[in-house]
Amino acid sequence: MSSQTSSSLKVDRTTKTLRELTLEKMRDAIFNGHFQPGERLIERSLCEQLDVSRSVVREVLRHLETEGLVETIAHQGPVVAVLDADKAAQIYELRALLEGHAARICAEKASDEVIRQLDALNARTQEAFAQRDFQEVLVRTSAFYEAMFKGAGLTMAWSIVQSLNARINRLRAMTISTSGRSTEAAAEMERIMSALRRRDPQKAQEASEAHVRRVAQIVAERLEAQAMK
Repeated sequence: MSSQTSSSLKVDRTTKTLRELTLEKMRDAIFNGHFQPGERLIERSLCEQLDVSRSVVREVLRHLETEGLVETIAHQGPVVAVLDADKAAQIYELRALLEGHAARICAEKASDEVIRQLDALNARTQEAFAQRDFQEVLVRTSAFYEAMFKGAGLTMAWSIVQSLNARINRLRAMTISTSGRSTEAAAEMERIMSALRRRDPQKAQEASEAHVRRVAQIVAERLEAQAMK
């Protein structure tokens, strides 16, 4: 076999599959409210809207169910999972524990290169905030936390966070669009970064936990307001 033929058979690993693209579209549609909590997700309608086969839609719905974004109701089928205040509070409790610990260990052990990387990632997140590109805020925020956990050597803890990431980003999508949140979030993240730069584990943990408590408060208020409608 010629080297040219061998090269042409190599899989392009940068190309996303149709399933992956459809999954991203559906996640975004749930995050931005295109599909409302409790709304039925009818396969035939989704096939038409997404222009994909029923088998792809079914795969994607099953995956979204594992992420907690979709649930199957007897006699109804798949629906967008309803945001539950108690479950949201539990997610934020876990976030405070895991992110606070990661910030502490990062301040103690991360290399100077990791701290510089976190600074750059946070700056890019704030740029997306300033442009009101909320989808990009979600992407860049996830990248920041991945770098912080991995920079602290907490790969198993990051795996736990990843298992909750879809739920976290759904809640995060609620908070980042709140009026005045851009300025507030920038100040909170700067307190985290300032503690990391100074290599102050206690302040890094406290700043990280305070950040999570604030977003938990915003979500609790919004869910309470929705429940009263």
